[in-house]
Amino acid sequence: MSTTAVPGQSVGAETGPPGDADLPVVPARHPWRWAAGAAAFVLVAQFVHGLATNPGWDWPTFRAFVATDSILKAVGITLQLTLYATVLGFLIGAAVAALRLSRSPILQTIAWVYIWAFRSIPLIVQLVFWFNLSYLYRRLGIGVPFGPVLVDIDTVHALGALGAAVIGLALHQGAYAAEIIRAGVLSVDGGQLEAAAALGIPRLRQARRIVLPQAMRGILPNAANEIISLFKSTSVVYVMAIGELFYQVQVVYGRTGRVVPLLMVATAWYVLLTTLLSVGQFYVERHFARGAERTPPPTPLQRLRALVERITETRLTPPSARTTAPTAPSGGRP
Repeated sequence: MSTTAVPGQSVGAETGPPGDADLPVVPARHPWRWAAGAAAFVLVAQFVHGLATNPGWDWPTFRAFVATDSILKAVGITLQLTLYATVLGFLIGAAVAALRLSRSPILQTIAWVYIWAFRSIPLIVQLVFWFNLSYLYRRLGIGVPFGPVLVDIDTVHALGALGAAVIGLALHQGAYAAEIIRAGVLSVDGGQLEAAAALGIPRLRQARRIVLPQAMRGILPNAANEIISLFKSTSVVYVMAIGELFYQVQVVYGRTGRVVPLLMVATAWYVLLTTLLSVGQFYVERHFARGAERTPPPTPLQRLRALVERITETRLTPPSARTTAPTAPSGGRP
């Protein structure tokens, strides 16, 4: 067996096998990994090249409409729908989750039926039902059950298209939010509640100080996914002729005949806003992870800074220092 002398490195005894300190450290080679990465990079480059050079995408039309007043107004309506439906949906979901976690079989059954019904019916069907609520009920009121009505409203004028859309989206979202919240609460070890009860901590304080902080780590990732899904599901309300983003894009390309570039306008806005929601999700999850991890996961900026520092250190380190294994002093710990 022969060894290769490395500049700046000592060579072991000529008559015996080399020691661990004399062997050069060679980085592991991953040729197939590099080949797969190169193939993927070529495919991505071809796709980007097609986006830039294919005249069918019609980028001049895209630039002409991407920031027009009508599109920006439609983006605002889309965000309003998402915000209102998210707030109402998670309020409804929290209430339904509390019913499902209660010890009353009647309340548990009612909550289960609600979740079963709203998860079984497609969202677009629910929206059309709410849009035609005035056909089923001309007036809605509050009063004695099966008796006289004390206060009532006319549903034709009180509930417009936007209100019907918010109610439909919120009720649909509430069914999914209830299961997300219930799963997060159940993920907390029951022994902690027993210990808190043994210490005499009130139930409300147990929920606020013990259950909720731990349950949030399980609730937030799924809740963020639901919000992003709801944001994209607002495009379904085009059936109610509400001027949200997708409906407005349809109006414009119906007038101009430029289908593909207008669809790209909607796509660009959906991608941009979904990215912003994902960034917010990352930082919220990082905030609630502080209770379980001493070192929270690094932010993208911290990852980039660490990569630059690692590359800088590698370039400044002599090759002999990078390829020689660290040696431990005799009798000491490495």
